[in-house]
Parts: sequence; C-alpha cells; structure tokens
Amino acid sequence: MNQTTPLPSYAPLAEVVRSGMREGVHYGAVVGLSAEGEIAYARGPVHDPMFPRSSAKPFQALAMLRAGARLEGASLAIAAGSHGGEEFHAAEAERVLAAAGLTADALQCPPDVPGAPSARKAFIAAGRSPERRYMNCSGKHAGMLAACVAQGWSTDDYLDPEHPLQVLVREATEDMCGEKVAHTAVDGCGAPQLAVSLVGLARGVQRMRLSPEGTHERAVVEAMSAHPEYVSGPERVDTELMTRLPGLVSKIGADGVLVLNAPTGETVAVKISDGDAEVRSRVLVGLTALRNLGVDVSPVAEHLTTPVKGGGRTVGEVRAL
Repeated sequence: MNQTTPLPSYAPLAEVVRSGMREGVHYGAVVGLSAEGEIAYARGPVHDPMFPRSSAKPFQALAMLRAGARLEGASLAIAAGSHGGEEFHAAEAERVLAAAGLTADALQCPPDVPGAPSARKAFIAAGRSPERRYMNCSGKHAGMLAACVAQGWSTDDYLDPEHPLQVLVREATEDMCGEKVAHTAVDGCGAPQLAVSLVGLARGVQRMRLSPEGTHERAVVEAMSAHPEYVSGPERVDTELMTRLPGLVSKIGADGVLVLNAPTGETVAVKISDGDAEVRSRVLVGLTALRNLGVDVSPVAEHLTTPVKGGGRTVGEVRAL
C-alpha cells in the first residue's frame, strides 16, 4: 500500500528509564486548552487529523440525545463509555435496549468476553462463550439503537455511515469540534470512526462541559463524571481518575488516545503514536499537561509516572519529558 501522506512529526512525550538508563521513548502529540478555550500547551502535530477512537464517545452520545433517546444517569454514562464487561455493565446495556423494546440480539458489536481482568477470569472459568453484551462498546450500541427506535429509523443498518443516526453523529462531532471530519473509517466495534484533530477533540469535550445546565451537551459530561463506574469500571483507569478527582471527565480511546476535562474547563487531549498498548504513557502525559494548566492533580500524583519492573521489583519509571 502506497503512503501518500507523510507521517506526522510526533514529539517525544515520555521516556522509559530502566536502572538509570533510557530504554525507550514514547512519541506523540498533546494539547491543553485553558478554561477560556485557548491553546495553552501543545507538543507535536496537534492540528493533524487522527482517530479519537472511544474518546469520541461523548459526541456519539450527544447525537443519541439529539435523536430523542431517553438516556440519563447510568444509561447515558454507559452509552458514552467503554465498560469492562462486568455483570452490572451488561445488565445496564440490556436495560437500555429493553426500554426501546429491543433485546441484545439487536446489537451489532462483535461478541466478546469481559475486559476487566477479574471479570474475564471468572467468565472464562465458567466456560462461557463470548456475547455481544459484554463487548466494551455494547452500551454505546444500545444507545444508538435506542436513538433509532425514538426516531423510527431502521435498526438493521444503524452502523452504515449514511444511516440517519450516523449522519447525526457526524454533525454533532463537527458541531462540537469546530472542524470538518477529515476521514471516515470503521472502528473496532464496527461503528463509523471519524477523524478530527487533537485540538478538535479537546475543544469538543470542553464545549460540552461549558454548555448551559440542562442542555444535552452538558448532560453527557455530567453523567460521565457522576457515574464513572459505567464509563469504564473497576480496575480501569478512567473510573479511578474520575472517582479520585471529582468532576473530572476522563475517556481513553484505543491506539494511544486520552481526553481529560476538568470541572473548571481545562481540557487535555493526547495521542501516543505507538498505540500505548500497556497504557503506560498517555495517562502520565495527560495528567502532566493538566497540571501545567494549573489543575490540581495531586490526589492521583502516583499516575504522573509509571513503574518499570525488573525481577519483580521497581527498577525504573516511565516519565514525562
């Protein structure tokens, strides 16, 4: 496959130090918006298009509300979340479907096992087979289906980019991010994935936070921060950060993406170019940027570095550059 576009000029954001020697570097881009919406912190190609992956779920949830889906509280949080497949997550997704007169058979996300380590272990030990309702995006898919039912739209093709719901998602994304979608792809769950810039991602979530009380935009971020266990779940970093920093919105996306939004409006978006498969750099980079914007992150200060292990003990760290 020919490469027609040069790779972005990613910047070094974090270094891996083992026993006093640099072992590696995580490259990427990070942008921080002040409470007033100005770019106050930026490293790397923050204006280049990228796939926000699940960090874009707040925009998708906004489109669901605009379509008339009756989502609130936990049901809205899980629609904007990437849950760990705990039993209470699967049950909430099924409640959203049942309220729309549907069952889990209507879901078109791939069958999966729970993502949370303890839940996955118990699931496999019981000899159970993958199910769609345990896939981490089942809450989002349930919300999309509820929106389709509210509008009388077809549910068989709700993942088609030209479906009225997905057109509405695109409009909501462009509305919030303040820029046109640069490219449309297929996400891991089968839904359309829309490319925007890191600045656009940060600006979009910030605009939702700063929207007036009672608006759909504000409802999404408030549900996420009020019900962090449905956005992610036990043993997952989004839930931990939102629990320990009340009012924060944290949303990880696959392949190295993270967006953080403080209750006072400061917002950070991160993209780690190597995908950050072990989630060992994007959180510390994001929290460092948020701290540089003046936000107190001391309650989660241990996440400003990531331990590097050797022989069962800590022999180094991953730290921001």
